[in-house]
Amino acid sequence: QPQLVESGGGSVQAGGSLRLSCAASGVSGRMAWFRQTPGKEREGVALLSEFNITIYADSVKGRFTISKDNGKNTLYLQMDSLKPEDTAMYYCAAAYRAGGSWTTPARWSMWGQGTQVIVSS
Repeated sequence: QPQLVESGGGSVQAGGSLRLSCAASGVSGRMAWFRQTPGKEREGVALLSEFNITIYADSVKGRFTISKDNGKNTLYLQMDSLKPEDTAMYYCAAAYRAGGSWTTPARWSMWGQGTQVIVSS
C-alpha cells in the first residue's frame, strides 16, 4: 500500500539545522515538501521533479536542500540557517496531478502524517 512517513522534526535554535526524511513506498515521480502553521494554508517549500530538477520557495532558497536517495526511496529536506518563521508542521507529498502549480496542495493526492519543526529565537 502506498504511503509516506516523515521523520526528523524537532526543536532547534535559530541558525541551527535539521534534516527531515520521508520514507516513501509505492510512489514514483515528483515529490515535494510543504509546511503549514495553524490558521494558514499549506505552503509549498521545495519540489524535486522526476528529472531531478529542484524548485524552492523564495523564503527558503539558499537555506534548504531537497534530495532523494533512490536506493532507500527516501526524500530528504536539509534545512540550514533555520529561522523562527520556519516553525511549522512539515509534510511530504507525492502523486502529483498535472494541471496546476506544484505549490497547490490540491494537486497532490498522497501526504504523510507530518513532522513538527520548532525554531526558537
